Amino acid sequence: MLSPPGEFSAAAAAIAADGWYLLPGLLSPTQTRALAGECRAMHEAGQLKAAGTGANRTASSLRGDLTGWFVAGALSVPQRAFSDRLDQLRQALNRELMLGLVDSESHYAVYRPGTGYGRHLDRLRGDDARVVSAVFYLNEDWRPAEGGALRLYLADRSHRDIYPCAGDLLLFLSAQCEHEVLPATRDRMSIACWMRQRRLDAGV
Repeated sequence: MLSPPGEFSAAAAAIAADGWYLLPGLLSPTQTRALAGECRAMHEAGQLKAAGTGANRTASSLRGDLTGWFVAGALSVPQRAFSDRLDQLRQALNRELMLGLVDSESHYAVYRPGTGYGRHLDRLRGDDARVVSAVFYLNEDWRPAEGGALRLYLADRSHRDIYPCAGDLLLFLSAQCEHEVLPATRDRMSIACWMRQRRLDAGV
């Protein structure tokens, strides 16, 4: 299903101009709570695993999150609702920016209190597939005093702190925007996503 004409035009314009955009209201509050409940249940059941870095997902002190990847063909009802909306956004960005995005990948992420993710780029070394990074937040009633911001480093050498408030979707260019996750005082839940192009060395 296509999104309504112009629904994501502001996002496309901001990404083209600034390299990032904070998009509210991608899903309804009910859909967002369903994802948060599923993420929390998976975490409590021990189904999320320590994340790694790089193409081989090697264990590293750089990051402290626990993750659970969405499995294509086996999405839950909440995951399907999210993935469908993300696909509408992907198609809209292709129409307006001609980015050549062919698919996306997503995982739940939980940062326990005191953990974070050091400054990095999302594009993997030797792999140009990731074009647009997206982070969808699942934390209701989040207060800035609780920390947990994603610190986005901008081209003008300034930075912007984005707090992980439920229902917000942060978009940024994977190859350009360095960022880090600052520690929080309570569990911090999100869905991390990457919209991808065909690898330039992969042929047709």
